[in-house]
Amino acid sequence: DTSGMVTVTLNLKGYTPNISQPAHIHIGACPGVGAVKYPLNSVANGKSVTVLDVSLAQLKQQLPLAINVHKSATNISTYTSCGSL
Repeated sequence: DTSGMVTVTLNLKGYTPNISQPAHIHIGACPGVGAVKYPLNSVANGKSVTVLDVSLAQLKQQLPLAINVHKSATNISTYTSCGSL
């Protein structure tokens, strides 16, 4: 949390090289998450950094939330990872 904004950094192992993997913060907890709450920058070669215009305190008030990474834009319904916040 910096100046009321949260930086979300993803570092994944076991990713498929050179495939853009969409990532989002979803409402709910793993594995049964709900709607997308915050879109994140897609993961590329295992890495993604996104700055959200929300404070950490505000984010905590919205729990439960989870970060999901999808297999690809064309296979968005398949999750490759899920982590509850």
